[in-house]
Amino acid sequence: MDSDSDTYLQIRGGRPLSGSVMIAGAKNAALPCLAATLLTDQPCRLRRVPDIGDVRGFCQILHAIGAETDFDPDAGELKVRPPVGGCRAEPPDDLVAALRASFLVMGPLLARTGSASCGAPGGDDIGARPLDVHLDGFRALGASVETHGGRTTASASHGLRGATIVLDYPSVLGTENLLLAAVLTRGRTEIINAAMDPEVVCLAEMLNRMGARIAGAGQHTITIDGVERLSGADHELIADRIETGTLAIAAAITGGDIQLHRVEPRHVDALRAKLTQIGVELDCDRDKLHVNTPRPLQATNVQALPYPGFATDLQAPITALLTQARGESVVHERVFENRMQHLDQLRKFGAHLISSGATPVVHGPAPLSGAVVRGTDIRAVAALVVAALAADGTSKIFGVDHLDRAYVALDHKLSQLGANIERIH
Repeated sequence: MDSDSDTYLQIRGGRPLSGSVMIAGAKNAALPCLAATLLTDQPCRLRRVPDIGDVRGFCQILHAIGAETDFDPDAGELKVRPPVGGCRAEPPDDLVAALRASFLVMGPLLARTGSASCGAPGGDDIGARPLDVHLDGFRALGASVETHGGRTTASASHGLRGATIVLDYPSVLGTENLLLAAVLTRGRTEIINAAMDPEVVCLAEMLNRMGARIAGAGQHTITIDGVERLSGADHELIADRIETGTLAIAAAITGGDIQLHRVEPRHVDALRAKLTQIGVELDCDRDKLHVNTPRPLQATNVQALPYPGFATDLQAPITALLTQARGESVVHERVFENRMQHLDQLRKFGAHLISSGATPVVHGPAPLSGAVVRGTDIRAVAALVVAALAADGTSKIFGVDHLDRAYVALDHKLSQLGANIERIH
């Protein structure tokens, strides 16, 4: 993968997508499961691991803490040998600053070693993502937590103890971090108002394979009965529902007909409902999703909400799709207030958008023309790619380094489906 900011995707639009591709394992499941390996001194193996920038970045953090990793990207298999002795309780700031999920090392390090320290985590600038849910939860478990100059330090010299934790909001990373901390506590922990995302369930299933006692993952309340130690595990990640949605939306905007393999249809129920309202035909057969767009698209309203609502990570791509729908659509972003940085770039294609805060109004269908655009976060770049596929003429999409953090060779998969797309260095 190339992180050169001058690298761009050149797309000649107007080709309906057709054919079939395989969906990769989920980025947002891989990172917490990698963090879970720090809870044991035995080897762990993860399967269906996506070869993306965020996974490689998290492996660097594991190396700095003292673990060894062996990644076979072709097989999608990643083996982790955690440190048998002590872990370094403070990952390097430069690695932490590049990755929001880096803060997930706090829970397992605190549980296993009694102390942890982490600089301010990085990631996309999509709005306020405070760490209060994590820190308040650690305190409820009996840890002493301090934050100075962006650095968070937590300690529990006498170990953590079970507690009832009520989250202010269903934070996904917060829920995962508290799961990772609570599995080795004394007594029972309840996490109330927990995130219900499939990636949380995937993490809980891995932890249970390691010997944890977790019940209720995927529901509003998760119960964890602490155990003394965890063993290694062999665990397969779930399908990436955001990649599934992005490719389905790309097919819809081009009037395409594609099949997506190794998907989990129930994880994209909200997306399927919206695409059906828009006029896309969807057919599920176990782990296959057939996407066909035989008729004009119709406007609809979309609200990005915590799971099981419409995924915020698909809000930008579906906004691009709605530029081609007949009528007026309203998009509400209820999760991240700064997740509308793609709107000005979509206008360069000719999209008719009226924005008011985090609620753009989309008028369609608008004829799109090739443009030179730049995305500033992962899903914004995905939305620009979607728009370029439907635009008349040639587009140049900058910000490919963002795309490579989360999607496994998205340009190659689109090319496999018939898109005229080329990566230019």
